[in-house]
Amino acid sequence: MKRDQSPVLPGDGPTDYARYMRTDELLDLQRRPEEMLHRDELLFQVVHQSAELWLKLAGAELTAAVARTEAADPLAAAALLARATLAVRLVTDQLAMFGHLSPVDFQAMQPALGNGSGAESPGWRQVASVSRQLGRAFAEQLTARGDTLRTLPPGDPAHRLATAMITWDEQVAQWRARHYQVALTVGGHRPDGSPATVLAKLTEHRFFPELRPTRPDTDLAAATHSRAAEA
Repeated sequence: MKRDQSPVLPGDGPTDYARYMRTDELLDLQRRPEEMLHRDELLFQVVHQSAELWLKLAGAELTAAVARTEAADPLAAAALLARATLAVRLVTDQLAMFGHLSPVDFQAMQPALGNGSGAESPGWRQVASVSRQLGRAFAEQLTARGDTLRTLPPGDPAHRLATAMITWDEQVAQWRARHYQVALTVGGHRPDGSPATVLAKLTEHRFFPELRPTRPDTDLAAATHSRAAEA
């Protein structure tokens, strides 16, 4: 006998999949063909909207990692941070879609964007804010233990978290570099203040510079607290 496939979840949609995933709303978030100045607006919106979803996940995982760090559970924090790192890697990989967007086509559709800029992304703003919280939480835990970055043995769970933080930092840096190249190719490098110019200035930024292998003798706690005091 055929199993009844009638939806049992509340909400709109012909199936439980549609109701749980809210596909009707999700697929209605892009501009309709009659609203578009250029057909590649769909490509542009899908890439950016999906990026916001991945960044929402990354922000949630980072927030949980901060909580586990504050609870002196660095192994759990490192695992959560690895999930956030993978989310940003996927955000980075999907930038390859912009290889199909020519500068001429981008210029044609640009009026539809108004004054919008990727710098206004709520997902990236959350990720940046929580990353700074993670740096402070890690430094505070080292201080509470009476340790510094220099005294952490390789097998220590806190060392595992520090390594995960470096990996996160480098993945974000890869995204920035890739995004800069896309902005340069599609939009050009215009005077200071343009998106490409702003991205260029951020390519060397790191959330946790004190963890970089080029500075192995830095006291993490002191460096992070000093930076927080300057902010």
